[in-house]
Amino acid sequence: MNQTPLHSYAEKYMQEALLEAKKAMEMKEVPVGCVIVRKGEIIAAEHNTVENDKSILSHAELKAIRRASKELRDWRLIACDLFVTMEPCNMCMGGILLSRLRSLYYGIHNPKMGAFSGPYAVSTQFLPFSVYNGILESEIETQLHLFFGPKRH
Repeated sequence: MNQTPLHSYAEKYMQEALLEAKKAMEMKEVPVGCVIVRKGEIIAAEHNTVENDKSILSHAELKAIRRASKELRDWRLIACDLFVTMEPCNMCMGGILLSRLRSLYYGIHNPKMGAFSGPYAVSTQFLPFSVYNGILESEIETQLHLFFGPKRH
């Protein structure tokens, strides 16, 4: 299959986010992983630790934004791209918006709590950054089924 440069770029870093999600799953956390990339280099890689930290603020995206800001010594992540396995919730979207990221890539929709497909959806029409979805969707779905399957039976 012939891939466009944007497609291969997105898949490369979504693979890294999937590895982070695997770490979360191994910790019995909802398997969501996130990486932030600047100039072709991963500057932050995080995964959910909500249960372990006993904090709703321990979503992968917020942790990655915090780490990237520390790495760059700036809260403005202007030239950065965020890759996350699952559509961000509205709380994480607030952080993504305020951090001034260049673009957001996510794997699967989250109709239960997603910022774009959930019950409190926001429009992508006026966002100051690009949004791409559906990257490695089947791999991410498989990982989520492995995690949630035993819990839902």
